[in-house]
Amino acid sequence: MKNVSSAFLAALFAIPACAEQVGEVDTAFKLVGPDHKIVVEVFDDPRVNGVSCFLSRARTGGIKGALGLAEDKAEASVACRQVGDIAFVGSVPKQEEVFTERASILFKRVRVVRMVDPRRNALVYLVYSDRLIEGSPQNSITAVPVPVGQKIPLK
Repeated sequence: MKNVSSAFLAALFAIPACAEQVGEVDTAFKLVGPDHKIVVEVFDDPRVNGVSCFLSRARTGGIKGALGLAEDKAEASVACRQVGDIAFVGSVPKQEEVFTERASILFKRVRVVRMVDPRRNALVYLVYSDRLIEGSPQNSITAVPVPVGQKIPLK
């Protein structure tokens, strides 16, 4: 029974995080529909308590944006910070997607991947956008050092 609950918890925490919006700014006025915006969202790393990631990205407005048919630009930025004591929820893989959200109706997504740098005892976060056919090389990266003496429990 213990193995079943451990497997369930591991599967539960493997689900990428959901973001909550912190704020937004308009970047272009649209006569019809919402304006083009830059939105700032935050999500907590699902396997690392005490680490939050702030994500800024473009959101397309206008009629297509209002209907959810627009394709957002591939430009995004991420800044992850220690916001409390770091505690790992089980072991973490060397590389894992921790956040994903659609950037178009069908084929484009914004993704954040956590990578572990065990030599420097740091968590590295990369944000990028991909598409079914061709993604974008535009990306942003940030790193969170884990306190000295606290080993990252790798899978």
